[in-house]
Parts: sequence; C-alpha cells; structure tokens
Amino acid sequence: MFGRARDFATAQCRELVTNSARWAKAFSDWFREPGRAREARGIKLLREWLSPEQRAQYDRFGYFDVTGCDSGKRYRIRHGTGTNIYEMDDAGQTRTGWCFVPDGYLVAGDVVLAQKIALETDEVGALTVAKHFVLR
Repeated sequence: MFGRARDFATAQCRELVTNSARWAKAFSDWFREPGRAREARGIKLLREWLSPEQRAQYDRFGYFDVTGCDSGKRYRIRHGTGTNIYEMDDAGQTRTGWCFVPDGYLVAGDVVLAQKIALETDEVGALTVAKHFVLR
C-alpha cells in the first residue's frame, strides 16, 4: 500500500513539475517577445533613416558616422543606449565620448536614431545636455 501511495505521489509531483515548467516557459516567451518585437521595429526604423553609406557601415561594424550640423565634426554612434557616441578627429581616431539619451525607456534602435537626428539637426543643443566621458 505504501508503495502505491509513493508511486502516486511521485507521478503527481512529476506532473506538477512538468506543468510548472511549461507554464514558466510560456510566461517567459510571452514576456520577452514584445521586447524582441520592439527592438526589431526600432532597428527597422533606424535603418530607414540611415543613408546607404551609414547603413553599410552599421551592418558591417555595428556603428555609423554622422556629421554635426553646427561644427562639421564627425561623430561615431555605436549601437546601444548610452555612452555610445564618440567624437572623431581628422585621422579617424576617437577623441572623446559623449552620452545623451532621450527620456523614457526606448530600445537601442530608437535611442541611436534620436542621437543621429539630434547631432545632424541640433548639435549644440545635444552637446549642451550631453555628459562627457573619458575614453580608455
């Protein structure tokens, strides 16, 4: 009799663990999928705004260069959500780093697009709110 009760309890525990794992995976997939969809939409929108040269550079290296509208300086924007803007010198070497991001939670593609537009249309305003960081 004890053996049957033990077997029954073991089967019930296995079923509970299996169902719990199934539910946990379903919840995890549901929770993560909207983020993946948002990131994909952000990248799609970013790519639509990039010039053909910038798009090729972004696809190959994960960054692209923009020219500041006020100073004519070249900035390299890497894919990311912060500390991802580098001011370049005439020799193509990084000089200094800048960090500015829009308010609110945005996926990386949207942040990078906002940074591109800001530097190309209001460089002085963007750098006024930007934080400077030292490159290592």
